[in-house]
Amino acid sequence: MNKYTLSITLIILLCLSLKAQTSDIQIKIIAETENEPLIGATVYFEALEKGAVTNFDGIAEFTEIPNGQHQIIISFLGFETIETTIQVPSTSALVFKLKEGGNQLDAVVLQSTRSTRTVRKIPTRIEFIGTEELSEKAIMNPTNISMVLRESTGIQMQQTSLSSGSTNIRIQGLDGRYTQLLRDGFPLYGGFSSGLSILQIPPLDLKQFEIIKGSSSTLYGGGAIAGLVNMVSKTPDEEPELDIMLTQTQALGSTANIFYSKRNETFGFSLYGSGHYQKVYDPEDDEFSNLPKTTSISFNPKLFYYPSEKTTIWLGLNGTYDDRVGGDISKIENGEEGIHQYTEENNSKRLSSQFVYQTQLDELRSLQFKNSVSFFDRNLSVPNFSFDGKQTNTFTEITYNKTSEKTDWIFGANLYTSNFDENDNATLQRDQKDVTFGAFANNIYDISEHWILETGLRADYNYDFGFFPLPRVSLLYKNDNGFSSRIGGGLGYKIPDIFTEEAEYINFENVLAIDKSKVDAERSYGVNFDLNYQTRLSDAIGFSVNQLFYVTAIKDGLLLNSTENGLFQFENAPDEIFSKGAETNIKFTYKDFRWFLNYAFIDTKLNYLPGNPQKPLTAKHNAGSVLMYESDKWRIGYETYYTGKQFLSNGTETTDFLTMGLLLMRNFKLGSVFVNFENFTDRRQSRFSPLVLPPHENPVFPEIYAPTDGFIFSVGLIIKPFGNEDHD
Repeated sequence: MNKYTLSITLIILLCLSLKAQTSDIQIKIIAETENEPLIGATVYFEALEKGAVTNFDGIAEFTEIPNGQHQIIISFLGFETIETTIQVPSTSALVFKLKEGGNQLDAVVLQSTRSTRTVRKIPTRIEFIGTEELSEKAIMNPTNISMVLRESTGIQMQQTSLSSGSTNIRIQGLDGRYTQLLRDGFPLYGGFSSGLSILQIPPLDLKQFEIIKGSSSTLYGGGAIAGLVNMVSKTPDEEPELDIMLTQTQALGSTANIFYSKRNETFGFSLYGSGHYQKVYDPEDDEFSNLPKTTSISFNPKLFYYPSEKTTIWLGLNGTYDDRVGGDISKIENGEEGIHQYTEENNSKRLSSQFVYQTQLDELRSLQFKNSVSFFDRNLSVPNFSFDGKQTNTFTEITYNKTSEKTDWIFGANLYTSNFDENDNATLQRDQKDVTFGAFANNIYDISEHWILETGLRADYNYDFGFFPLPRVSLLYKNDNGFSSRIGGGLGYKIPDIFTEEAEYINFENVLAIDKSKVDAERSYGVNFDLNYQTRLSDAIGFSVNQLFYVTAIKDGLLLNSTENGLFQFENAPDEIFSKGAETNIKFTYKDFRWFLNYAFIDTKLNYLPGNPQKPLTAKHNAGSVLMYESDKWRIGYETYYTGKQFLSNGTETTDFLTMGLLLMRNFKLGSVFVNFENFTDRRQSRFSPLVLPPHENPVFPEIYAPTDGFIFSVGLIIKPFGNEDHD
C-alpha cells in the first residue's frame, strides 16, 4: 500500500513540476508618442506559433508559455514592427512602446485618404470602424451592412418601400444620392441600384469601414456632397483564414456566409460566398408583408499576384442575384385572387470587376492603376406597371504618390462613365449617358510638430453639365496631451439622374427623364470643425470625447414636381437645402468593459419652401448608448437608441421612440455561438400609425419613419478552424 502511495505522490509532484515550467504572462503595448495603450496590436511567439491581440488596456494575455527565452514579434498597422526576445517568467513588467511608422508603406491604415499616413496625422476627419466592431454588427445583421451604418452617429437609414425594403443612407440629414458608396476605392454602387445597394452588400468579407462626412468630391469626384463610405475588403495572409457563419431568425430568415483566404510568396486568393432566404413576414397580421420574400446570393472571388515585394496586382469579381417580393401575403403565397392583387417585385442581377496594379517605385514614390466595370440589371414590377433597365458603369484611375519628411503629394486622373438603358418597350424612355473626366492633386504638409495642413484641388469635366472646380482645405492641430482639432471644408457637385428617393417612392411611375437643357447639376459647399480629447483617468479607466460641428449647403437641389398632365418632372430648387448640426461621441473603457455614448443634432432646412421647414423624415435629435463586455470567452452588448420626432411631407409630426438590443456571444477554440435580440421592445411604426391604408386591392403606403419589422431574434454559429487558439 505504501508503494502505491509513494508512486501516486511522485506522479503528482512530477505534474506540478511540469506545470511549474510554464507561466501565464501579460504583455502591454503602448504608443510611444501618446503613451496610450494600443488596442488591436498583435503579439506573436514565432516558435510556439501562438499569437494574441491586445485588449482595451493594450494588454495581450498568454497562458502556459514555457519558461525560458522566446522570440516575439509585435505589430500594429501604422506603427513600426518590433522583433525582440523576452524571458519567461520575467522579473519586471513586459511593456513595449511602438513608434509611428511615419511615411513607410506598411503604415497605411486608412485607404480613403489615398495617403500613407496614420489617422493621427491626417487633417481630414475620418471615422473608422474596424474588424472587431464589424464582426459585432455582422452578428446582428449578417445579410447586409445596414446595421453597421444605422448605428453610426449622424447616419440615418431611410427605408423608401415597405414591400421591398429598399433603403438609402442619409448622412447629416441629406438624401442618399449625396453619399458615395465605395468598395476598395471603387464606386460600384448608386444610380439605378441605389435603394437596393445597402441590402446587397454582406459584411463578412469586409475588414474596415472608413466614413468621411462633408464634401469629399475633391478626392473622389461627384456624388460625395454629404460624404463617402469606403468599405475595405479583407486581403489574404500567409496564415489561412476560414470563417463560416450560419444564422437563423424567428422571422424565418436564414443566412449562410463563408470566407476563405490564403497566400504564399507569389500568389494569394480570397473566396467569399453568401446566401440568404427570407420567408414573407407579417408581424401585424394585416395581410401585408413587413419583410419581403427574399432570395439573395452573392459571391466575390479575388486573385492576388505578388511579382516582387514592392508590387501587388489583384483582380476581383462581385456578383449578386437578388429577388424580393413583398405586398399582399395571400397573393405572394397563393396567387392573385379577388382583392388580393398588390405585390411589388424587385429582381436584380449585379456583376462587377475590379483590377488594381500598385507598385512602390522607390522609398518615396508609388504608383497605382485601377479599373472597374459594373453591370446592374433590375426589374421593378407593381400591378399594371413595370420599370426595367440596365446600367453599365466604368471607372478608370491612375494615381502617383510622392512622400518626403514633411510633405505628401498625390496626383491623379480618372474617367467615369455611366450608361442607363431602359427597356425599349417602356412608354417613357429615360435612357441617360454621362461621361466625366477628372484630374486632382492633394498635398499634406507638416507645418510643425503640432500643425498639419492639407490642401487639394480637383477639376472635373462632364460632357453635358460642364466644368467643376473643386478645392478643399483642412487643418489639423495636435499636441502630446491627447488633444487634437480639425477644421476643413470644400466644394462638391452631383450630376442629376432620375434615381432619387422621391422617384423610388412612387416606383419611377410617370417620372420623366432628366432634361439636360433645363436642369443644372447640383453644387455644394461645406465646413466641418471638430475637437478630440483622449486620456487615461487611471490605469484601468480610459476616456475619449469627440465633438463635431458641420454646415453643408446645396444649390440647385434636384426636385421632383408634378405637372398638369399627371406626370412628374425634375427641376432645380430656387433656393438652398441647408443642413447644420453637431455630433458628440464619448467613450469610456474599464478593463473588459466599453461604454459608448453619442448624440446627433441634425437641422436640415428646405429654404426653397415657405417658412424654411425641416426636411421631412429627418429627426432633429438622435442619441445612443452601447455597453460592451468583451473577454476571451464572452462578448455581451446592450444598446439603446433614441430617435426624436420627425415631420412627414404633409407637415404631420411623428412620435419619438426608443429601441433596444442585446447580444450574447460565447467564444470557443474553433468558433463562437451567439444569440441576438434586436429591437426586443418591439418598437415598430404600426404601433404609432398605419403602415398600409385601404383599398386592399390598391393600397396606399404612408412614409416610413420608424422600424417596420419590429423585434427580431436570431441565433447563429461562427466556425473559425484557424482561429481562436486561446479560447477554451
